[in-house]
Amino acid sequence: MEFLAGIAIVLALIIYVIFYFTHGKYLEKKVVRADAKRETPAHKLYDGVDYVPANKVVLYGHHFASIAGAGPIVGPAIALGWGWLPCLLWIWFGNVFIGVVHDYLALMVSVRYDGKSIGWICGRLMSRRSFYVFNAYIWFALLLVVAAFGFVISALFSGVPAAGFASLVFIGIAVIIGPILYKVRHGFKIGTVIGVILIFLTIWYATINASYFKSITFLTDMHNWMIILLIYIIIAASLPVWVLLQPRDYLNAYILWASLAIGGGALIWLAIQGQGAMSVPAFTSFTANVVGGKPSPFWPTIPLVIACGALSGFHSLVGSGTSSKQLDKEVHGLLIGYGGMLTEGFLSTLVIGSMGAYLANALLDPAVKATALKKAAALIGKAMGVSSVNANTYSAFVHKLVSDASFMGTWYAPFMSKAKWVAIPYSYAYAVNHAFGASVTAMAIFATLWVTAFALTSLDTATRLGRYAWQELMEPLRSRSEGAYRVLSNKWLAALIIACLGIALAWGGGFLVIWPAFSGMNQLLASLALMTVSVWVAKVQKAGGLGKALTIAPAIFLWLTVTIALIWFDAVVIPPTMATAPFKGIVVGATTAIGVILNLYLFAEWIRALRRKEIPEA
Repeated sequence: MEFLAGIAIVLALIIYVIFYFTHGKYLEKKVVRADAKRETPAHKLYDGVDYVPANKVVLYGHHFASIAGAGPIVGPAIALGWGWLPCLLWIWFGNVFIGVVHDYLALMVSVRYDGKSIGWICGRLMSRRSFYVFNAYIWFALLLVVAAFGFVISALFSGVPAAGFASLVFIGIAVIIGPILYKVRHGFKIGTVIGVILIFLTIWYATINASYFKSITFLTDMHNWMIILLIYIIIAASLPVWVLLQPRDYLNAYILWASLAIGGGALIWLAIQGQGAMSVPAFTSFTANVVGGKPSPFWPTIPLVIACGALSGFHSLVGSGTSSKQLDKEVHGLLIGYGGMLTEGFLSTLVIGSMGAYLANALLDPAVKATALKKAAALIGKAMGVSSVNANTYSAFVHKLVSDASFMGTWYAPFMSKAKWVAIPYSYAYAVNHAFGASVTAMAIFATLWVTAFALTSLDTATRLGRYAWQELMEPLRSRSEGAYRVLSNKWLAALIIACLGIALAWGGGFLVIWPAFSGMNQLLASLALMTVSVWVAKVQKAGGLGKALTIAPAIFLWLTVTIALIWFDAVVIPPTMATAPFKGIVVGATTAIGVILNLYLFAEWIRALRRKEIPEA
């Protein structure tokens, strides 16, 4: 019996609604004990730069766009090499067992500690040494975020340059709309209307001129896009949040919500008509070639691939780094933290559904075929056992890829990496086309826009958070050398360092090595953040047995899984990488190794903190 992609969408919605109104409300009332009358940091410490109270819808849009990034889109797309069924099960399990607990509590513990970062809170609840160790870990993790997302955005913009043009225009629109939203009376409604109209006109213009943008050689080179992104994220990470961050993310949210509604609606409508069957194998192999192109056991390496769609430590950095400083009322936290994670899980479900049903259509589209033949001819020839590749060979390769489980498990991830993942937006485009008759070209541009809109928000947010972490790490210099502290903690220099190193890592390629390194560090960060909030829940909030179990159990499970996975990664994937790409192998291998060492130290600190009788309140 065929499984329809639309059924997965409906199942996800049912699961998420049930957990939000049961599990979520329990955390809000019994663990956090949220109070609408308690003053939040946005009001208490208002400064017009970072501490700015935001409308809950605006903040939900900013938070969701920032946490989502490329993780819940690209991660599931890579993991499809194991088959669609284990991917969906991990996403849903990760969402309701780990992700929502992590996101909501990381946001709220920061709110109770004046909007301080999760690293600062770790130092407060565990030890002063833990603060510096955690912040060092965070900085290395964010470095890999910049590298991974910088690569994804550049690859997609070079494949669909019209979307790159539109994204640049969106940035200009946000700068115009920002002052209207926050400085003009009734500006929220006026700015929203103007912004949405300008976004629609930009998408329309990019769509009708898609072939023109494709003909501009400068826009089809991903390295040119990396340079553009480098300049952009340095500037964006240093400006006040109301100038670009809040309005851009708020306007992007309309694109993102529309993308989820259109894509989810398309798959549900197709299911009602008995269409949209999952055509790729439900399961390929327990050890499919996914991580670094090597045979990768689904457990424990799945967290190295499906990142933010199931859970993400990066979310704790966003929640405690920017969102907690903008929360207007404590009772808005459940929608933003818990609801944001569930929305992200829905996005990953949508990606699995659209690619599972329409991957073949996407890969056989003339635009995708041209890119894939150019980039992956040698790999296709090796897979098919021929010396030269033509259109017929390519078609045979695609049909075998989506029908032969063993073949897909071996060749899918390496091929998709060579083809620059352009099949992601085109799978979405074909789903909408089959459901509603929309233009494939228009929907592919639209899909690339929302994919990169997610990624761009996380990219500049990661750079901003990396700036915060760097500045906090420089704090000991203040008492020793005020001059050195002022130079090294300068916000522009702090942003420049992480941005340049991250883009340099992305420059040389090797995506299937960069991505699992980022994802593994990110997932391990989630377990460390969970450890931190579990101390707060147990020792400060003094929650009951169930409240403690809901934080401690996922923290231990995730820590064990990702620690083993990263040790496997450094032992199996890094050595051959060092042989072919020494710089990348050394930097990525050293970063993940340092991460594991720091993580072991913090685990020991966590155990000691849980054994202490009392911890100071916020």
